[in-house]
Parts: sequence; structure tokens; C-alpha cells
Amino acid sequence: MDFSQFADYHLHTPLCRHANGEPIDYAKSALDTGLSEIGFSDHSPAKEDDFDDWRMLLSEFPEYLHSVQAAKNGTPEISVKLGLEIDYFENDHAWIEQLSSLADFDYLIGSVHYIAPGFALDHPKWIGSWSGIAEVEEIWTSYWKIYTNCARSGLFDLLAHPDLPKKFGHKPAGDLRRFYEPVIEAALETNTAIEINTVGWRKECAEQYPERDFLELMISAGLPISISSDAHAPEEVGMNFEEAASLASDIGFTHTVRFEKRARTEMPFSI
Repeated sequence: MDFSQFADYHLHTPLCRHANGEPIDYAKSALDTGLSEIGFSDHSPAKEDDFDDWRMLLSEFPEYLHSVQAAKNGTPEISVKLGLEIDYFENDHAWIEQLSSLADFDYLIGSVHYIAPGFALDHPKWIGSWSGIAEVEEIWTSYWKIYTNCARSGLFDLLAHPDLPKKFGHKPAGDLRRFYEPVIEAALETNTAIEINTVGWRKECAEQYPERDFLELMISAGLPISISSDAHAPEEVGMNFEEAASLASDIGFTHTVRFEKRARTEMPFSI
């Protein structure tokens, strides 16, 4: 497969405290893989430094900019973009807008990890909360309500790992499109792209985010995709892109997206 057709926009840095390797190492790995463009989108600062322990501090943001610029300068053979993954909170649009003004970003990724104060649903310490059918249904319902509002906010250029609650293998019974359809409608209203995130293949759920049914709703609605690795180490850049591209092509996608200064273009791909 020709990897130069794709851009991997979901890459992390050591500033999030759960990734390894400097941005320049990711860029060099991307070159070896054959990618033509990458983008860094580490977890954004929170208003309070002690909010959690898996994101950069606001005081570290200049270091983030410096490390991404160092990757640009050190690997001129590949295009390196600047992004940020921002946690969406329904009552905190002002903070998101403040974060978006911190730099001249190429794109912003919106994601949902928290469904209640302190409850990051993908954190291993909360596995005990998934104890039965009622709990799974309740968690999924809470999550998708917030995710729909994230899509409808129009604050982001790209939405991350839509069906994250399946990470540990828990899904409610029945047709899950009842959760997906409001997100599709909201993303269509705001013309927001959604990623195929390959990290799911490396988690307990053992499949990409989002599942095929969600992607089929996307293609029917005409929503654009990006393919992302969610890399937390240089060797993960572009990982599982062949599987993701094959899946996307089989569903009917023919283009992925590129971003520059928050303007989106669509690029054709073939496998």
C-alpha cells in the first residue's frame, strides 16, 4: 500500500505522561513508514493542573510547540502539522475556545473521556464500574449524549475514537445505531470529520474505533474520514493503516482529509 496517500494526525508526545519518544522520533518513523504528512495532537492542558495525570500542563505548552517545531525542522522531507486533542466538556466551551487561541493550529481534535467528574471511562482503574448490563447501558448512554454534543459544538475539525466505551470489550445489547445516529446527524450539521482510529486493534476490544456500522452510517451521510494511529510511541506511527484503509475502501470511502490552518481538503486514496 502507498502510505504517502495518508496523514497520521493523532500522535502524542511525552508531555502527556503516558507516551514515549520525542516528536522528531515520530517524524523519522513516519518517514520510514512512507507517510507524507503527520500531525501532533497531544492531550490539551486542563484549567487546573491537578485535574488528572495524563496531559500536559498549561505551563508546558511552550515546550510542546518547541518540540513539534523541532520535528518540522529536523525532518523537512515530511509535512508536520500542529494539532491538539481537547477533551470536550459540555459546560466548558470557553476553555476550549481559549485553548484554540494558544497557537496557530492546523487542526483540533475533539474527544470525550469523562462522563462524570473524575470518571475517565477508558482508564483501567474504572474497569470495576462495568459490572453488569445496567451499568454498560448507562455508561454508553451518558457517553454518547456528551459525544453528540461534542460533534454539534462545531469547535473541532476532527472527532476522535467515537465508540471509545467499547475499549474493554463492553457493549450494550441490541442495535447500537441508536447511539450512533445522533452523532452522525450532529457531525453532518457542523461538517466535522471523524477518524478511523487504529489503536482499538491494540486494545481489549480488538477492533478499530469506530465499528463498521458507524462507518457505514458515515458513508451514507457523506461524512469524511481521517485514518489515525493514536500513536504513543514512534513505532506505532501508521500502525494498522493497511487494515483501516482496506476496511474504509470496502465500505465505500475513496478520500481522506488533510488540514492546514484549520482548513480542510479531501485527498483520494486507493489500495
